Amino acid sequence: MSRQENTNERRRQIVLGTGAAAVGAAFPSVLRAQGAKIRIGYVSPQTGPLAPFGEADNFVLGGIRAAMKNAEILVRDSQSNPNRAGEVAGELILKEKVDLMVVASTPETTNPVSDQCELNEVPCISTVAPWQPWYIGRQANPGGGPPAWKPFNWTYHFFWGLEDIIAVFTNMWGSLPTNKSVGGLMSSSPQKKW
Repeated sequence: MSRQENTNERRRQIVLGTGAAAVGAAFPSVLRAQGAKIRIGYVSPQTGPLAPFGEADNFVLGGIRAAMKNAEILVRDSQSNPNRAGEVAGELILKEKVDLMVVASTPETTNPVSDQCELNEVPCISTVAPWQPWYIGRQANPGGGPPAWKPFNWTYHFFWGLEDIIAVFTNMWGSLPTNKSVGGLMSSSPQKKW
């Protein structure tokens, strides 16, 4: 088996063991028994206009580090810039040799990091971005609709979708005594190069 095949197999085992990481958070002795330290890359916007999404990172990472003593977590700032997000993900993958990537907060961060992971066959778990821009926005032919969309092999996402946002906000606004007019401001190019 080649070095690349060994690396890929180890990464696959990490993805399969992600559920074990959740158990490990509750039962840290499970992770200690496994022995080898895993390297986890984490990318989020900690500075720039999207920084409020990363406000709780230090607190959450402190708890994760305390629970997962056999994990080395390498944190990088996307600087609220899609190009920077992709760049730091590439460095974590190619230079730091992370076993698993975790990314959070807006498609401007999750998408370029996920794309780097898919390209380099590194397992990636993303969140805090609606699933539609994460999944549809990363397709080679997003306008082709579901028949043209392909699944990803290395990148996994969990979060609600725009249908959930619409339902929640519609219910909230419906309970207010207003003229029932709502305005919205959305980016027309979430993958815009900054």
